[in-house]
Amino acid sequence: MKLLLTGANGYIGKRLLPLLVEQQHEVVCVVRDPRRFDVPETLKEKVQVIQGDLLRPETLLALPTDIEAAYYLVHSMGGSGNSFDKAEEDSATNFVNYLNTTIARQIIYLSGISNDKNLSKHLTSRRHVEDVLDNASAHLTVLRAAIIIGSGSASFEIIRDLVEKLPVMVTPKWLNSKCQPIAIRDVLTYLTAVLGREDCFEKRFEIGGPDILTYKQMLLKLAEVRHLKRFIFTLPVLTPRLSSYWLYFVTSTSYTIARSLVDSLRNDAVVKDSSIQQIIPHNCLNYEEAVKLAFSKIEQNAVVSSWKDALVSGTMALNYMDFVQIPEHGVLTDKQRLKFDRDPDEVMANIWSIGGNRGWYKTDFLWSIRGLLDKMVGGVGLRRGRRSPDHVFAGDTIDFWRVLLADKKSRRMLLYAEMKLPGEAWLQFKICEEPDGNYLEQLAAFRPDGLLGRLYWYMLLPFHFIIFGGMARNIIGYKPPQKQLNIRNSKYST
Repeated sequence: MKLLLTGANGYIGKRLLPLLVEQQHEVVCVVRDPRRFDVPETLKEKVQVIQGDLLRPETLLALPTDIEAAYYLVHSMGGSGNSFDKAEEDSATNFVNYLNTTIARQIIYLSGISNDKNLSKHLTSRRHVEDVLDNASAHLTVLRAAIIIGSGSASFEIIRDLVEKLPVMVTPKWLNSKCQPIAIRDVLTYLTAVLGREDCFEKRFEIGGPDILTYKQMLLKLAEVRHLKRFIFTLPVLTPRLSSYWLYFVTSTSYTIARSLVDSLRNDAVVKDSSIQQIIPHNCLNYEEAVKLAFSKIEQNAVVSSWKDALVSGTMALNYMDFVQIPEHGVLTDKQRLKFDRDPDEVMANIWSIGGNRGWYKTDFLWSIRGLLDKMVGGVGLRRGRRSPDHVFAGDTIDFWRVLLADKKSRRMLLYAEMKLPGEAWLQFKICEEPDGNYLEQLAAFRPDGLLGRLYWYMLLPFHFIIFGGMARNIIGYKPPQKQLNIRNSKYST
């Protein structure tokens, strides 16, 4: 079957794609920037990538018309501003207008459980998107899920951050709301199982795991899995705004996602219609099993996708790959060039492992202070970490940087700053092989935005002497401790 996959770069889309290919489907992925969509070599023969933006209908003209079914995995949970619902409506409308020109018989949409009263703005928007998609000539199948538990999911990472960082929590009253969490593995099972089934046409199913828990119980259960003792006290005086800031400063999430979650979590998200079990009988993992599976993937360095892959910078356009070359003019730079005698592959491995738990090789406390200051002014801070401790691909996040280029052949890595800055910043590492030996070139570049940007650069200049020189030396000299290698699980569906 020839399928259209929207949201192919997202948390769900990245995990669904290999499953669809495994089932012998031909998949067309529509993405805003093909340069940041890295299709594994094993999938390329069955995958076609086409550039298109659902908010710009003229860009959809190049999409094929022989599509037989389509997955709509688009939402704006992390969108900024108050008009995200209008953007979601426009996106769905443009999608329907395009799909009506095809031979598609089915649309599959992953939505949220929304059977409570007084729905949040985001859940109301999800319901409206369902109604928009229902105007298509193709049959609509909706899967409504609550919190998805899996390595890299926003909800799981927020719960994990709270439990691992706070022995005692004073929390808002929404922690008493009820939820029916579901494992990412089970979501993917349902997404693939409803494809092409006529008994799923024009149906809106609710999916969830076997456990109905309050958010407080979910936190305590995760603490139990991690062998941590945690104390949680809920207070009714914490307003939605204060609750959003609480999540934002304690966890790695962005403020827009925190605000959206707090707004939505006031509603219970419990399955009231389990009719999907009559059509697709399936035993879902319970919450504890889903949490253990997520941690096993993290420990095996097998996190396929993460919510952090989404762009959150307010200073960078969506086509961030346009920044892949550092400007030659109008930039202030700090360049370190050091000769070394080690195996170049060992030095490159240190570069590829920078940030996250490894740190920045020099004065990590200063990086932590910078991350805290960034959080205080609405930035991403350092808590995003990195998806993998030693594997890097273009589009990944490393703390408050975005990976623009990670080319092992040319031994070059280029990062772009997503922190709040009065300008634009790049950090580049490159290993150069020359007749007299090997050199590490480290370049920090900053394009200031007016006088404020220049003042910012020169104010930090004394710290640059401490940080950047030491960082280059330690990248060359660092030797990681010996550790036992984990055997990876090669399955895509977890």
